[in-house]
Amino acid sequence: MTKTILITGAAGGIGRASVALFAEKGWRVIGVDRSEFGEGFPNNGLFIQSDISRPEDMQAIFGKAQAFTESLDALVNNAALQVAKPLVQTTVEEWDAVMAANLRSVFLGVKLAHPLLKAGSGGAIVNVSSVHAVQTSANIAAYAASKGGLLALTRAMAIEFAPDNIRVNAILPGAVDTPMLRAGLGRGHVGQGDMQERLDNLARKTVNGRVGTPGEIAHAIYFLADNEQSSFMTGQAMIVDGGATARLSTE
Repeated sequence: MTKTILITGAAGGIGRASVALFAEKGWRVIGVDRSEFGEGFPNNGLFIQSDISRPEDMQAIFGKAQAFTESLDALVNNAALQVAKPLVQTTVEEWDAVMAANLRSVFLGVKLAHPLLKAGSGGAIVNVSSVHAVQTSANIAAYAASKGGLLALTRAMAIEFAPDNIRVNAILPGAVDTPMLRAGLGRGHVGQGDMQERLDNLARKTVNGRVGTPGEIAHAIYFLADNEQSSFMTGQAMIVDGGATARLSTE
């Protein structure tokens, strides 16, 4: 039987790679993003252009999902907003926008997806957090707080949903070459050169000596979503960062 997955942030770097991988593995994909996807969304899938930070949009998204499928096998909460500026310069509106996009959307998405996951006799939820949940840097406080909150939410949901045979895990990507990463390289933490120079400086900070690809994160998401591969894992935070958090910052 064909499995069905819903992926938010489907038009971003990690989202696109995930859509392609799950489709390649024979899953039907429902993709959600506030941006257009453009060409190439899987023919047997459904793309919904919508803003997950708005509760009314979330209701509409899951209304369309229910019309498209009777059940869901997996939900990937990948959409996120990043505000990169000093804490004292961050406005209440910016803080709230980050929390609405990164944390409230997961609470609400999971609540709305729960009946569809239960209908298929269980499934998996994968929350895309970030290494910023466990090790962070200057000028990204709202984002770090939202991603840290997502880890606690992951554990809470894993406990509550275990009786329904729904596993809940988080993935914490490190430096991955996505539009969001490139946009955030202006913070000055990897020098002030051109984009390639900044990417090279960032690569040197990982243990692997390079920046990750969206495809590598998609494979880790697939591992957590696919019940054959991670059936005994729930409530966990899996770091995929090229070893960056393994090394002492004082080295």
